[in-house]
Amino acid sequence: MATERYAPADNPDALMKIDIMTLFPAMIDACMQTSVIGRAAAKGIISVRATNIRDFAPGRNMRTDDYPYGGGQGLVMLAEPLFRCHQHLSAGEHVHTILMSAQGQPFTQETARRLLSYGRFILVCGHYEGVDQRFIDECVDEEISIGDFVLTGGELPAMTVADCVCRMVPGVLSEENCFTDESYWNNLLEYPQYTRPEVWHGRAVPPVLLSGHHGRIVDWRMRESLKRTLLRRPSLLGGAKLSREEAAALEELYLHLGDPE
Repeated sequence: MATERYAPADNPDALMKIDIMTLFPAMIDACMQTSVIGRAAAKGIISVRATNIRDFAPGRNMRTDDYPYGGGQGLVMLAEPLFRCHQHLSAGEHVHTILMSAQGQPFTQETARRLLSYGRFILVCGHYEGVDQRFIDECVDEEISIGDFVLTGGELPAMTVADCVCRMVPGVLSEENCFTDESYWNNLLEYPQYTRPEVWHGRAVPPVLLSGHHGRIVDWRMRESLKRTLLRRPSLLGGAKLSREEAAALEELYLHLGDPE
């Protein structure tokens, strides 16, 4: 089956505009022009554009990197091509700019919600041994990391951030609860999901999900969400805003399961 592809819509009225500065725009386009995000871009709800930093490199060789002062391994991205690319995208205005960096602050759902409120921002994809600090000092507002590990470039982290933010834009998903019921929205992990058949490899769907009783299903999902968070990511619970029912259910779970920490 052919892969769905959608051309990005250049719509000034898009609810979310994200520019990604990269040396590998085809890598960004291959991901951000497909599936749910691609359809939303085609409709003009969002705009995710990849801009090639190399297009702004001076000289015939269009060089974007050089050896680091002080010696050391690898190459460092030049400040000037990055600056020219950034100026082209921002057109002299201040646009919130984020460098994807292993040294940045951890990316969380709360961070994504904050970025959603900007309506527009620029993501910068680093490469090689890093980016000339002078560009960071002049143009970057914050640095973000998607985890305590190192990748070959900032493209995958940038796409992660763009996807996470864009799916919360009104109209991208069919219902708001498509993301508000998911993991991390309220510092809780999502409850288990099941679909047909009712029995698979001898494993049956929990009877409550087949009962048709909405109230019991909601209660089961709430308890399973709390249980999963308590067992897998108990540190999240400190930031969760729990209702009275949820707090009581969590207390009951503590009594039965104990405190993992």
